[in-house]
Amino acid sequence: QVQLVESGGGLVQAGGSLRLSCAASGRTFSSYCMGWFRQPPGKEREFVAAISWSGGRTEYADSVKGRFTISRDNAKNTVYLQMNSLKPEDTAVYYCAARSLGMSRRFYEYQYWGQGTQVTVSS
Repeated sequence: QVQLVESGGGLVQAGGSLRLSCAASGRTFSSYCMGWFRQPPGKEREFVAAISWSGGRTEYADSVKGRFTISRDNAKNTVYLQMNSLKPEDTAVYYCAARSLGMSRRFYEYQYWGQGTQVTVSS
């Protein structure tokens, strides 16, 4: 089992920045690929970013490429999502997720999920 706890969400003006953190406990964190997903109000959950177990490979949704950066610190069992140049359409509940196999953009392929953290971007 892997337990995930997100933090760092909040209210920010358009153009601002936030850094989300996801702290993991349980089994060996470094053996899991990690992903960030988000669910805007009234919409389905969507892929944001993913990172390999070593941190050497990353993937991003086109909507956030160049603005968001995913990273991880295996010594701290934590994955991060640095979000810059935020837009109102980035407003959503953000979730981190863990997958024991390779990286994926499909939310249903992740085994473990955090409870989510709200990000609200005002215009």
